[in-house]
Amino acid sequence: MHGLFSPLAGERERIGDMFSWSTAGESHGQALIAFVEGAPAGVTIQTADVAAALARRRLGYGRGSRQKFERDEVTVLSGVRHGRTIGSPVAILIRNSEWPKWQTVMSPDPVDPAALLVDAGTGDEREIARNRPLTAPRPGHADLVGMNKFGFEEARPVLERASARETAARVAAGALAAAINAQVAGIRVVSRVVAIGEAEDTCGEPLNPEDAAALDASPVRCVNEEAERAMIAAVDAARRDGDTLGGIAEVGIFGVPQGLGSYTTPLGRLDAKLAAAMMSIQSVKGVEIGDGFTTARRRGSVAHDEIVRRGGRIRRLTNRAGGIEGGMSNGEPIRVRVAFKPISTVPHALRTVDTRTGEPTTALHQRSDTTAVVPGAVVAEAMASLVLTEVLTEKFGGDTVAGMRADLRAYLESIPEVRR
Repeated sequence: MHGLFSPLAGERERIGDMFSWSTAGESHGQALIAFVEGAPAGVTIQTADVAAALARRRLGYGRGSRQKFERDEVTVLSGVRHGRTIGSPVAILIRNSEWPKWQTVMSPDPVDPAALLVDAGTGDEREIARNRPLTAPRPGHADLVGMNKFGFEEARPVLERASARETAARVAAGALAAAINAQVAGIRVVSRVVAIGEAEDTCGEPLNPEDAAALDASPVRCVNEEAERAMIAAVDAARRDGDTLGGIAEVGIFGVPQGLGSYTTPLGRLDAKLAAAMMSIQSVKGVEIGDGFTTARRRGSVAHDEIVRRGGRIRRLTNRAGGIEGGMSNGEPIRVRVAFKPISTVPHALRTVDTRTGEPTTALHQRSDTTAVVPGAVVAEAMASLVLTEVLTEKFGGDTVAGMRADLRAYLESIPEVRR
């Protein structure tokens, strides 16, 4: 297995032995799995830490009923002993508490076709519908193209893996990555919601890591009370209308040492890695580093961050570049904004075509959220942590946390005083 967002084949081979991760599992399967290789020995982490990260992903105003009865049952299968990583691959299992209702539909072994024509034991029409072929693909979802690409007669095999439920495994892997980043380099990652639909936080205050607890406490991950009320009202209105909403989340990465990432290979650039990671999140349609699109409309004389000496150290007067210059971290906080489209499972069903008959119909609708921007911000945190661990281990990779810390200190001390 290689690093998921590694640049070129040669480089993937080189860093694959350092840090890489992957996920497995379907939305209604038995479990999701996160698999991580290259975590150094000595990282302090417990099952409760992973469970806490998953609990944060479950929160957020606009979530659907599914969050009320599904629970993330976490088991760390390997790579951790007595609360510390041991240098071997880490495997994390997230069981699906709803599996008994789905074990016939999602059975890995063949089942009697007649078994798919009956309910799951409750007599509830929804239980019967669960077994039916899904042939009304949703606009904006992977359903139709996935069916055509892999030759499926219905959308169930597509939506089960394309589902955002897969991000639970990313958040589990991200919890380990966040622990590595914090314990090696003191890096912290925080997220907030900037907008849900047209309701936007326009206060202009920079994201502050000290606001982490307050952001977690907010139902929409926003500490601006006026904006919070507007976002909640927007979600309520969309729910009443049988509709869904997208929005914008911002991720701040603090305490990043300069020099992570590289200008020497096109996709070795840190901003390229972050952009690819964020775009891999379900429903994401846009990524901005720093001031991004706003800077595109500025003149060069006011677009760039002037370099000054302040407090005995070289700093930038501003942070319009979002902490990345030339594909490398420059020591300032990294800022990433992520645009989420509205969820494609729309209660106010959209027009589509029945793939069995070719006739017009309305798109399938299963339980869904009104908006996923709030949990999406937490997923974006996890993706940022995973990318930072990749570039951190690429530069300071070692067998142990202590060894990585020593290499980081040596690197920082090697920078001439005049350039620090």
